This record gives sequence, C-alpha cells and structure tokens, in this order.
Amino acid sequence: MKAVRFVGDSLDRLREFPLDAKREAGHQLDRVQNGLDPDDWKPMKNIGLGVREIRIREESGAFRVIYVANIDDAVVVLHCFRKTTQQTAKTDIDLAARRLRDLKRESP
Repeated sequence: MKAVRFVGDSLDRLREFPLDAKREAGHQLDRVQNGLDPDDWKPMKNIGLGVREIRIREESGAFRVIYVANIDDAVVVLHCFRKTTQQTAKTDIDLAARRLRDLKRESP
C-alpha cells in the first residue's frame, strides 16, 4: 500500500469538504493507495504526466482532489477544492502545476 502525502494546504482544504464528500475522498484515495483507479476520475495532462483528478459529486456540490501516484512510491495530493464552474478554474490548475514542479525539484 502506498502512503498518502499532502502538499501545501491540500489536507486543510480536504478537511473543509462536507462530511460525505470528505468520506468519499478518503475512500477514493484508499483505492489509489491499493493500486486501483478511483471510481470517477480524469487525467489532468495540462498539469503534468500521471496527474489525475478524482471527481466527487455530493448533495452540496462538486469537489475535486488532484493527485499524482508515480512519484516517490506515494500518492501525492497536490490540491483539493470545491468546483464552482463547469471548467476547472485556471487558478486551481496553476496551483496544482506549481506544486508538482516544486515536488519534482525536491525529489532526488
């Protein structure tokens, strides 16, 4: 089982999700830790190779967890947020991309 590592404020943002969305995010990350795909995801090639977005739909809205699972044998959560528009906001994409770049610089 891979470890989960949260970058920046991603864990704090995840903790702000409503309870049901938080539980679903945890369940989906557990699947990834165990080598399975999340139930609902899409590749985020515009952020980087191997980056995926877990899509969570809950009564109070849509939530996203952006992660990469091919660095340091861990599931690295780059960003968590509530999605408020049809298209993912550029600020959310840019933040995840910056965190990925920083992560790659840190890795040996």
